[in-house]
Amino acid sequence: MPYVNIRITKDGVTPEKKAELIQGVTRLLADLLGKNPQTTMVIIDEVETDNWGIGGETVTARRKKDTR
Repeated sequence: MPYVNIRITKDGVTPEKKAELIQGVTRLLADLLGKNPQTTMVIIDEVETDNWGIGGETVTARRKKDTR
C-alpha cells in the first residue's frame, strides 16, 4: 500500500490541479512499480510560505526579493 506525502506552498493551487496531481502520482506508481491504484494513498500538505524556509529565510521573504 503506497503512501505518498507531497508538501507544497499554499499559494493558490486549484482543487482541479490537486486532483490532477493525485491522479498523476497514482498512475506513475502503477505504471512504473506495478502498484495497485486502489490502495495508493496520496496526501497533499499545503504549507504557508511563512512556515517554509530555504537558505535561512522564509519563502515569503525570498519571493518578495525575486519580484524586485
